[in-house]
Amino acid sequence: MPATSDQPLRILHAVRAPVGGIFRHILDIANGQADRGHHVGIIADSLTGGDRAEAALEEIAPRLKLGVRRLAIRREPHPSDMPVWAHFMYLIRRLKPDVLHGHGAKAGVFTRLGPRSKHTIRVYTPHGGSLHYPLETLKGAFYSRLERVLMNSTDLFLFESAFARDTYQRTIGTPTGLVRCVFNGVTADEFDPVVKADDATDVVYVGEFRNIKGADLLIDAVARLRATGKLVTLTLAGDGEEIEALKAQVQGHGLAEAARFIGHVKARQGFSRGKLLVVPSRGDSMPYVVIEAAAAGVPMVAANVGGIPEIFGPHTEALFAPHSADATAEAIGTALDDTAAAEARAKSLRHRIFMHFSQKAMVEGVLAGYRDAFANR
Repeated sequence: MPATSDQPLRILHAVRAPVGGIFRHILDIANGQADRGHHVGIIADSLTGGDRAEAALEEIAPRLKLGVRRLAIRREPHPSDMPVWAHFMYLIRRLKPDVLHGHGAKAGVFTRLGPRSKHTIRVYTPHGGSLHYPLETLKGAFYSRLERVLMNSTDLFLFESAFARDTYQRTIGTPTGLVRCVFNGVTADEFDPVVKADDATDVVYVGEFRNIKGADLLIDAVARLRATGKLVTLTLAGDGEEIEALKAQVQGHGLAEAARFIGHVKARQGFSRGKLLVVPSRGDSMPYVVIEAAAAGVPMVAANVGGIPEIFGPHTEALFAPHSADATAEAIGTALDDTAAAEARAKSLRHRIFMHFSQKAMVEGVLAGYRDAFANR
């Protein structure tokens, strides 16, 4: 720990892909830590994120006294990992962080490999990551063993949901380091209501187009509803590796006139393009899109998976079984048939987010975890 309690910490965040909720989490934490006078830096992959990541990092860079570094960090294990990790270690020796905070599976490996320093605490936030792979698969077995090897090289585990914490401890083990759970949080201006667009469709999806996010299940659900005579319309806001497959799926169902793709937009803009947000994830830890929508009072139904029930609290009636287009369709139909109930639930959820999911509480919780880890050393 720095010599005095009021001395700023040198905090280095590392992440592989600067995209999605994990990237937003890091930017929010880094901004909050910089606001409190700490010296913060970010190491991120240079192969992903595109122009949006570049713009976001350029915007925050002047506030980060340890700067922004980009390395070519591949998602899957690759021969380039060793030289990249060596460069990563060089940056750590040069920047001399008090806190080395790895986010996600790959960055979590990079931050915890190598000799430990008595001057630096190692912090790990999985953000789902390797926990999404079933143990009976080859990848799942490999990643779980790697996590187990690195488990006790970690001073502090910061989980963003009780689900992620419990999954880790059930599948990997109980760490010797400290374990804390700190919810993701949103800023005050995200509680402003969202004004619906004039051309809002019945249903909207906002997020990445990846298998785990379940946009294909939503398209199937809309097709099922229309086949029963409910002429539901759909907006898909986002981009990602599955976009062409999803467009082909829309065509295959004959939904060209009922479904539209609007590309990547800011979350609130996406929310405005539909009357009901649907979150059909196959797996999630603590998705920002759910917290953001709830803060803005957006009517919503979501898959009962991961940390999503922790956000909804008592409102379990809005959760549906994951991996099921039929269950998704039933939840959509129920919400659209009783809009008054959906609106009332959205109002109640907004209050719940205000009480438990603020950005200020998130930043303070992370810093409190760091302090406890230093004390534990």
